[in-house]
Amino acid sequence: MIPQQARAFFAEVLGTFTLVFGGCLTIAASTNMGDGSIPHIAIAFGFGLALLAGLFAFADVSGGHFNPAVSLAMWLSKRMSLKDMVSYWGAQAIGGIAGGVILYWITDRATVKGTTTLPGLVSTGSALIVEAVLTGIFIAVILSASEKGTVGIIAIPLTLVIVHLAGIPYSGASVNPARSLGSALIGGNWHAFWIYLAGPAIGAVLAWLAHTVIIKGEKPGIPQLS
Repeated sequence: MIPQQARAFFAEVLGTFTLVFGGCLTIAASTNMGDGSIPHIAIAFGFGLALLAGLFAFADVSGGHFNPAVSLAMWLSKRMSLKDMVSYWGAQAIGGIAGGVILYWITDRATVKGTTTLPGLVSTGSALIVEAVLTGIFIAVILSASEKGTVGIIAIPLTLVIVHLAGIPYSGASVNPARSLGSALIGGNWHAFWIYLAGPAIGAVLAWLAHTVIIKGEKPGIPQLS
């Protein structure tokens, strides 16, 4: 019998891969097939539906984080241990990189580079704010929806769709360091990459604070590191 911890690790790898590869391949396809609002909408649904596929396939095993910011919020909420959070981060990084590698394998490096998350219509500082706020909204939904079974599994991808519809022109709408990592590493474009680490981390903390204080009516407390 394969240990649960190992199964959860590989579920996070495959779920993150599904999200990153499915979403980034949609970007590549949309770039080749047209421009304007239709690709924008297609990309948003590409990531949302890729997340939905990953959740239905693997969430029963790992909880379906597929995002280091989600795991951070879960650790802050005392739903997972520090050890498990770090393990999930490793799995998510592997899954994100694998998504970039397979996209490179079937297309080329320029195509992968075109999927990199970058600031758009706003300054770097404003893009950071967009990432933090959108991640906060996304994870606030996850913290509540994860307690509601199948209905929650539907709400989470739909929220990711609106996050992309709103955020793509401004920050690229990563809200997920693992998603940005694969494109940046394989595409070779690290411009403003720090935004896609700091923004989601800030958003995770904000979502945890809001969920703890407003939804649960409790005082927030940082989990022990041990």
